[in-house]
Amino acid sequence: MKHLASMVWSCLFGFGLATLASSAYAQTASSSRSVKSAEQPLGAQELSIAERVHVGHLPCELGASVRMTADKKTPGYFNLQGKGYKYRMKPVPTSTGAIRLEDEKAGAVWLQLANKSMLMDQKNGRRLADECAHPDQVAFANDMKVNPPPALIDVSNTAASDQR
Repeated sequence: MKHLASMVWSCLFGFGLATLASSAYAQTASSSRSVKSAEQPLGAQELSIAERVHVGHLPCELGASVRMTADKKTPGYFNLQGKGYKYRMKPVPTSTGAIRLEDEKAGAVWLQLANKSMLMDQKNGRRLADECAHPDQVAFANDMKVNPPPALIDVSNTAASDQR
């Protein structure tokens, strides 16, 4: 009987230790997951880009729309969602001056130009949204129609020199 009580006690005590160890492992795994998924603070260049990102409801072509919201808890990060997708975006410097946001995991890229924005799915090589425009971009596009920028290639001079 004493032996049976000893076995029961060991089983219960062993089960308690196993449960405790399992709980500690779960907490450690959970905290290491949150460390891995924690977003790194952005540098000055990325934060400067983030200040110029248009936020709010942006209508796009063909009746589509997206909503861009800045994350108040993590400066420089944005949430972009539309019909059937949601992305976590962060600024990426470019050599062209265009504003570029990326969700690296999902392969999504948001390009914001002076007159329009577009959302690309790099993994599948397609556009998810095009001709998206904030009111500031609409105003810029309208101004371009009234006051077109100079042509990159002046065809009138080329045609005149060809006739000589």
